[in-house]
Amino acid sequence: FFFLGSNVLRMSSGIQIKTKTAAQKSKTCSPEPQPKPSDKLNPKTIDPFGAQSQPPSAFAATYARGGIPCRLVHGSVKHKLQWECLPETIPFDPLLITLAEGLRETKHPYTFVSKEGFKELLLVEGASEKAIPLLPRLVPVLKVTLAHTDDEVFGRGLDALVQLSAVVGPSLNDHLKLLLTNLLRRLMDKKFREKVTVALQKLEQYGGKVS
Repeated sequence: FFFLGSNVLRMSSGIQIKTKTAAQKSKTCSPEPQPKPSDKLNPKTIDPFGAQSQPPSAFAATYARGGIPCRLVHGSVKHKLQWECLPETIPFDPLLITLAEGLRETKHPYTFVSKEGFKELLLVEGASEKAIPLLPRLVPVLKVTLAHTDDEVFGRGLDALVQLSAVVGPSLNDHLKLLLTNLLRRLMDKKFREKVTVALQKLEQYGGKVS
């Protein structure tokens, strides 16, 4: 791959999430877990431990005990996330990695919370500087997501990878070799050929030469 554009990196790392109210602007995040987001959800929508005998996933358990400082808000047309505090005040370590692990979820609302949470966290000011040190731990998590047999999980992982590339730019290059096998395997699938092709083009644009 060859470097095609570094402007995306500067643009992506400079975007801030809009705040909604004056009260929310005054909030900052404590490293300690906040009240359980699951307590505020419709009980019919989520049962963190489910009716099945199998234990909850690590992400579901973390979400249930309030370790994810955002919650799902049901809308009449579309759902959205409401953060317990300003996303820019939240340490990326370990939240960004936790959200990346949640991309492998297949149950609502974990699928939405992990995908949207990962996306919104990477939109805060200074996201590049916060995310780059986490790449050695973050990329293996995305690798597992991209190897998942569920098509929707793979799609979420691919979208997350492209966004991460836009934010961290060439810093991702040394790690891409861990992901290319899974990407090329899906490239052979007609369902994903176009999507993976576009993703590879964006990785090329944002990151430049891979090796």
